Amino acid sequence: MAEATLAGVLDRLAELHDPKIRAVNENHGDDHSVNLTKLRALAKELKAQPDLARELWQTGDTNARLLALLVARPKQFDRDDLDAMLREAGTPKVHDWLLANIVKKSRHAEELRTAWLEDPDPVVASAGWALTVDRVAKKPDGLDLGRLLDVIEAEMKTAPARLQWAMNHCLAQIGIENPGLRARAIGIGERLGVLKDYPTPPNCTSPYAPVWIAEMVKRQA
Repeated sequence: MAEATLAGVLDRLAELHDPKIRAVNENHGDDHSVNLTKLRALAKELKAQPDLARELWQTGDTNARLLALLVARPKQFDRDDLDAMLREAGTPKVHDWLLANIVKKSRHAEELRTAWLEDPDPVVASAGWALTVDRVAKKPDGLDLGRLLDVIEAEMKTAPARLQWAMNHCLAQIGIENPGLRARAIGIGERLGVLKDYPTPPNCTSPYAPVWIAEMVKRQA
């Protein structure tokens, strides 16, 4: 597709707006109103357009920002761009897609991971923990896993929801990937009881770390 105009793309998004989708998402702290399959189809049609991506992001609209993250190129953003974008992401879906589609593929990912882990803003810190989960799973060399478990044990129980969720994911990932630390990870999960009573649909794995670890290790075996 030829270079698209911001106005033209916003018109396309307006055509895809579905108030029922927005109503459902608002119950979960989000406000996007476009079916995500249709949004991805539009992105595929547009292909990578870095300038358009910046314009879409600057609108502040959630649908436009999600589309921006699909038509952007990770290399177009420097470290300060990504830090600012995370802090203004606003909604959980934008936050998650920014990490998955842009930050994790950026040359600045590791620098941001270590900076965000220590950030006083719990939402920003949760991004640091999310990137750490990725490191634990794919590139654990150089990580002090024992220290990560120390922090989780000391802070996860009272952490705000998004930060707690990301720390719990890291706890589970350490237990899944590291047999030598598995008993400790399970023990921390059992003592803290975080997400133990989380409602889990049938045929889905509970986010409660001891159950999550046991299920994933079973699958690997």
